[in-house]
Amino acid sequence: MTSMHKSDKEQVVAELTERLRTSETLIVADYRGLTNAEIDGLRSKLIEHGARFAVVKNTLTRRAAEAAGADALLALLEGPSAIAFVESGGDAVQVAKALSDAATSTKVLAIRGGVLEGSMLSAEEVQSLAKLPPFEVLRAQLVGAIVSPLTTVLALLTAPLRDLAGLIDARIEQLGGVDAPPVVAASADAETAIHEPTDDDTTASPQPQAADKEEQE
Repeated sequence: MTSMHKSDKEQVVAELTERLRTSETLIVADYRGLTNAEIDGLRSKLIEHGARFAVVKNTLTRRAAEAAGADALLALLEGPSAIAFVESGGDAVQVAKALSDAATSTKVLAIRGGVLEGSMLSAEEVQSLAKLPPFEVLRAQLVGAIVSPLTTVLALLTAPLRDLAGLIDARIEQLGGVDAPPVVAASADAETAIHEPTDDDTTASPQPQAADKEEQE
């Protein structure tokens, strides 16, 4: 087996560093025992879901991880390693499912774990990721969960405003339009009429006393 030249190693490290910087999700697997045909088939399957599957050298990948600030990846680079780099717009759930299915069908591929937005995932967490609904379904559920409460809040806020506007319009129409006398003036006249005593009030006042006298007898 021929060794790589220094320039080739530097190029590989540069390419890995760029992939690590642009991939929000990585899944690492031990590919030991897979045939070339099985690796190619898995690679083609993952491309459909927006991921690049590459067999990597741990020493070069460690250098790339350090350069990219992907320190969470370092703990997963033990033994023969292959990495699924989920590209922007890729479906991490379907990638995890494809790897999980391959592990089940081949009895050889072993998922070690992954990295999701800088945080390390265990092999069990990758398996849990594989059991989630497809990305489009998740996005629809998320949008529904966000929009529904907002719709309810908007309805609660706008309904009283609509009612208030209707009451104002009805009151204006009742008063004969916007040119009608102010409501305050009418209320003041009514209050004066209620509280100013009249001759009828003076003559009528003894009647309740008479009624009380008869009741006492």
